[in-house]
Amino acid sequence: MKTSLMKTALLGAAALIVSVTSAHAEITACLITKTDINPFFVKMKEGAQAKADELGMKLLSFAGKVEGDHEGQVQAVETCIASGAKGILITVSDTKAMGPTAKLARDNGVLFIALDTPLEPIEAADSTFMTDNFEAGRLIGAWAKGQLGDKAADAKVAFLNIADFQPTVGVLRNQGFMQGFGIDTKDISKWGDEDDPRIAGQDVTLGNEEGGRTAMENLLQKEPGINLVYTINEPAAAGAYEALKAVGREKEVLITSVDGGCPGVQDVKGGVIGATSQQYPLLMASMGMEAIKRFADTGELPENTEGKNYFHTGVTLITDKPVDGVDSIDTKEGLARCWG
Repeated sequence: MKTSLMKTALLGAAALIVSVTSAHAEITACLITKTDINPFFVKMKEGAQAKADELGMKLLSFAGKVEGDHEGQVQAVETCIASGAKGILITVSDTKAMGPTAKLARDNGVLFIALDTPLEPIEAADSTFMTDNFEAGRLIGAWAKGQLGDKAADAKVAFLNIADFQPTVGVLRNQGFMQGFGIDTKDISKWGDEDDPRIAGQDVTLGNEEGGRTAMENLLQKEPGINLVYTINEPAAAGAYEALKAVGREKEVLITSVDGGCPGVQDVKGGVIGATSQQYPLLMASMGMEAIKRFADTGELPENTEGKNYFHTGVTLITDKPVDGVDSIDTKEGLARCWG
């Protein structure tokens, strides 16, 4: 099995962006992110490497070429199995399609931990370390509702999602925002079936700035009167802002987002984003590395947060314009905490 996996991995190596950092240790761990461009994943890698150095482990790092590079991630998992890794940390691109590959890793005795984005079903991974993404969306939705006040009843909301195949992280944030803002989500397991007239439209961004700009331009053509924007993450929010600025509407439209990275919090401070939900990728990655070390030493599996089917690494709303009934911290504190 390992020989065939190694052949497959070598054949697919050109499709991956790969970095290897070695240490004098027997325990090997892998980190596989969606891309290596998004600052969120860059910080996640830094956190994993710092913890690997601390624990005397070897870290193999892989990243998809673009958001949604499922095949690249599959090849990375196969490489990790063939390399004798004791554990894999992964931010999954295609949450449904990864199941069989996760099973292959687990069947080969590899601890499979999802970071940030849960698989479908979540039990397909040994464990998941993530923000409560639904709550992250709910917080910015509730904040937007409070910020708009009476105008929320007639809002025109643009939704800038991650991808058409609707990975779990995108669904959770989208539907959480809708619940917080007071939109009937219908089937909470997907977006796009809602009939609230306040929804001006939904588009996808692939979680990057260029995609955010294009999606915003598309939705403005459909509904020029948009006055509220939900974005999957802060790079997409930055792109949306540029599209609004190009038509002179950047001061008239409220933008919300998720991640709370240092650049994103700076955008809140600068008025580009009204509020963002902060999560903590350094914590996710470092805890994941500790879990792999513990599993390699003792066979012990990670435990979930009480009452949840994953380990919750925290979420905090960041804004300089707080509203009643929605807990938040300001950008000064947010910058002190950014990346976790």
